[in-house]
Amino acid sequence: MDGRVGDIMVTPIEPVLRQEGVALWRQIATRLQHDIGAGVYPPGGRLPTEAELSQQFRVNRHTVRRALDELSRGGLVRVEQGRGSFVAEDVLAYAVEPRTRFSAWIRRHNMEPSGRVLQLKETAAEPPVAAGLRMRAGSRVVMLERLGLADERPVSLSQHFFPVARLRGIFDALHEAPTITEALKTVGVSDYLRQVTRVTARLPNSAEADLLRMPRNRPLLVTENVNVDRAGTVVEFGVSRYPTPRVQIVFEP
Repeated sequence: MDGRVGDIMVTPIEPVLRQEGVALWRQIATRLQHDIGAGVYPPGGRLPTEAELSQQFRVNRHTVRRALDELSRGGLVRVEQGRGSFVAEDVLAYAVEPRTRFSAWIRRHNMEPSGRVLQLKETAAEPPVAAGLRMRAGSRVVMLERLGLADERPVSLSQHFFPVARLRGIFDALHEAPTITEALKTVGVSDYLRQVTRVTARLPNSAEADLLRMPRNRPLLVTENVNVDRAGTVVEFGVSRYPTPRVQIVFEP
């Protein structure tokens, strides 16, 4: 029988069968998939460690790792480097709209938005950024890099670029204001709209995988966004990266 010691679920030892003609790792993956479906491990819940599963099923850790990799490739489990394996949550649908705002997107899913500023600096615009802002390469821009969280779980890693010459005081505004929308209001941009969104996909580098707590073998969705004020003047160029185990991008008419 299952039981609890304090707050820890004690799972009985369930050795896999070595004469069934089915690979041991596949038997383990099937059992874990069944337990996840039965609610033993809820969405977002942490699975037992490789060592604990090895003891439970009486197999070596390589066999357990193969089973977890299979569940990860299928999108049922996500592996966070240095933290363990977790049951995948429901995918958040990110709807691209004229006024796409991070906080509104997260609250639409009944989750609490928050974020962490990783960098805020003035720098020279590289050619792709300059093209997005419709300015000369080397012109001064303010770059804000931010990690976006939903219920404390990372769902976006974004870089936002603002033209210094067009938005006087934008550095201080971004430093003081809680959101980009409020910062832009401070420098005279009362409203802004999404003009262009381009989407590509690629594998994350090690830093991105670490910040977004995702495996290196699952792709990122990368968006390039151009935002304009009511007069059609570009006020922001952004590059955002989303972990595909947790986010999908939706375009609606």
